[in-house]
Amino acid sequence: MTTPTNPLEHALRDKLTQQLATIYQGIELEQSHEDIAQSLLDIMELSNTSEIQKPYKNHWSEKDIILITYGDSVIKEAEAPLHTLKTFLDATIKDTINSVHILPFFPYSSDDGFAVIDYSSVNESLGTWNDIEDISQNYHLMSDLVINHCSSRSAWFDNFVKGEGQGSDYFFTALPDDDLSEVVRPRTSPLLKEVETGNGKKFVWCTFSHDQVDFDFRNPEVLKAFTTIIKQYLDAGVKIFRLDAIAFLWKIPGTTSINLAQTHEAVRLLRTLIESVEEHAIIITETNIPNTQNLTYFGNANEAHGIYNFSLPPLLLNTLLTGSCLYLKRWLMCMPPSQDGTMYFNFLASHDGIGLRPAEGLLHDDEIEKLVQTVQDFGGKISWRTSDAGEQKAYEMNISLYDAMQGTIDGKDEWNFERFICAHAIMFALEGIPGVYIHSLLGTQNDYQKLANTHHNRSINRHRWDEDELAAALADNSLHHAKVLSTLKSLLNIRINQPAFHPNATQFTLHLGLQLFGFWRQSRDRKQSIFCVSNITNQPLQLPLAELNLIITESWLELISNTVITELTEEITLAPYQTVWIANNPITS
Repeated sequence: MTTPTNPLEHALRDKLTQQLATIYQGIELEQSHEDIAQSLLDIMELSNTSEIQKPYKNHWSEKDIILITYGDSVIKEAEAPLHTLKTFLDATIKDTINSVHILPFFPYSSDDGFAVIDYSSVNESLGTWNDIEDISQNYHLMSDLVINHCSSRSAWFDNFVKGEGQGSDYFFTALPDDDLSEVVRPRTSPLLKEVETGNGKKFVWCTFSHDQVDFDFRNPEVLKAFTTIIKQYLDAGVKIFRLDAIAFLWKIPGTTSINLAQTHEAVRLLRTLIESVEEHAIIITETNIPNTQNLTYFGNANEAHGIYNFSLPPLLLNTLLTGSCLYLKRWLMCMPPSQDGTMYFNFLASHDGIGLRPAEGLLHDDEIEKLVQTVQDFGGKISWRTSDAGEQKAYEMNISLYDAMQGTIDGKDEWNFERFICAHAIMFALEGIPGVYIHSLLGTQNDYQKLANTHHNRSINRHRWDEDELAAALADNSLHHAKVLSTLKSLLNIRINQPAFHPNATQFTLHLGLQLFGFWRQSRDRKQSIFCVSNITNQPLQLPLAELNLIITESWLELISNTVITELTEEITLAPYQTVWIANNPITS
């Protein structure tokens, strides 16, 4: 064992040792917690570290926007898709969006990348590590750490089946007669997968699918293996780590096996390791669970830097399809402001569907039923899970966001584009960092051909654009794609220049009734205020400016239309789904 001589290094090892003692409490280990901590430091090459990072540091600003994309969302014949993606990014969004989340770009066997075969390699059908590093030179790179499970075709699981070699003891097993009645899962498939191994019959825990076999983090060797993976990603330029399905990391039969204390401590430990190597690296937890549970992953500003704001997509969709902001407004008023060092990651669409579990307790059952039925009427699909009572419940809605905005609960109408833009104008202005799915940026619609080919509901919103096809679509004025792209970029270019849109700037909910949804953002130095108000109905509405706190000694500008507000007591008319951002001290360039 290496003996540390630097007192600050010793402090870091002591911190890791304490975290490991919490995680592995009651578990007999072959190594001491101190020795495991030293192994982690050695893997991360932290023997000469100078300090332990402190919480409450904001590593972000109003200029941070994250584009979410697959490595092959845009393809060109005879060219590596990651190279094509880089060309698309540079030509389309470079001056507006500074961060890119490339969804799993590793060899995989299913679930469009989330059943990883080899964590250390780039899928050769996408490109190479050089392509990944090229993108990281110009953009803050966000990568998935698929840490709960891997592919049943991985070398590690092959060794588990053989009963020897690395991975032979990496996977969680249980017995069919164990008490698994309380286990929370997002799928309806059997939890346990029977496998004949070199060590006899085993029943492997599979939270998601039988091709996605869960790791056993009770074995510290699994933690060491992932520490090695994290170091490789950091060296390749990854600055933002998305901890996929992290809520399910620790399992104990007889419990829910979700959000357990050991999981939270593991997030703290991963943060300690990652930010000790790269001060400005951040962790975002992907926890698609009810809102109150999701919020716990902030810890005391010592777990995730960011959490996915999973309740926002279903609540905002409900708002725009019903013409009432009742539930969205209630939720926003109850959301705690993020402490310094933490932030919300806001999004409306992603590679997954629009989750409904995060709406539990926020939307009434009849509201969810109306939402589900409307999405189906607009051509979407519904994915299901088994409830605690053994009932089939809607788990997520699978549909492109543009098609989800085709109308209201009363049917389709002519406001598809305006409704879609309104949703983004609201999201871009909210406290937090916006994440924009590439297919929202391009106004991509449901991909029924891919759905038919894969028979997976999520494929409906995972279109793959041919570069020439995309160029033609953007050049066709009869289509909406170019208009969506230019309008969203225009909104983002306004956002990234306003201090009041800092992810941690103050936010207050406005009380303007149920048909106007509004909130007030104020910059951290209190010099700028922006009043963000949206008409969330398909009828024109009047906004009385006297209802806003427009200080009479200030000059006010509506940022989106670039219109000066001269009479602070007048009413202004908002067209259906129009949003206004009314600001003092605006920055217009």
